[in-house]
Amino acid sequence: MTIFTRDGAERHAGVLSPIDLARLITVLSGVPRVRAGARLHGIAGLGAFLNADGPVGRLAATALGPAAQPVRALLFDKTADSNWALGWHQDRTIAVAARAEVPGYGPWSVKDGLTHVAPPADLLAGMVTLRVHLDPVDADNAPLLVAPGSHRLGRVAEGDIADAVRRCGQVACLAEAGDVWLYATLILHASAAAIRPRHRRVLQVDYAIGDLPGGLRWLGV
Repeated sequence: MTIFTRDGAERHAGVLSPIDLARLITVLSGVPRVRAGARLHGIAGLGAFLNADGPVGRLAATALGPAAQPVRALLFDKTADSNWALGWHQDRTIAVAARAEVPGYGPWSVKDGLTHVAPPADLLAGMVTLRVHLDPVDADNAPLLVAPGSHRLGRVAEGDIADAVRRCGQVACLAEAGDVWLYATLILHASAAAIRPRHRRVLQVDYAIGDLPGGLRWLGV
């Protein structure tokens, strides 16, 4: 069993009740299926789950404190027809409202029409990510893999990732529908293609505290 304070990842069972889960699925029902994740912004009703008084936001606050705010959200939907794999990596970008040149921030990119930038590693180290499972995920349905403790390594160079995973080991993040995995945003993680693919929808939300410097603003959700 992984523990967030030690390993950087932790499973929380039954965060969403069956009623809340059904409501969240309805809120997300209009999101188009996009290979490797649809970036979400401005979806009516989503804030009720993600904000500080919502079931997901309350969990983020246990790690970051009451000022935790959702700053980016994606919806992953793996199926037999869309069964991708993703190698070991760190999430290194944030979504912002508009570009502003600030020392230490870059390179810049645009993903699904939304502006992203790579911030300093220290900012990422102060963030957490929550994965809200809309469907069960077992060992043959492409669970997220994490390398426990790798978030403590800071930004890991591409050439050093494989060695870091060997040293840290790996854990499969199994879940039931309604469970939430909380993990440090900088943790090394990966996902294989499903062995026995079926619906595997996951809402992934990044949380942070505080404002960005130099006129940059979080895009939010």
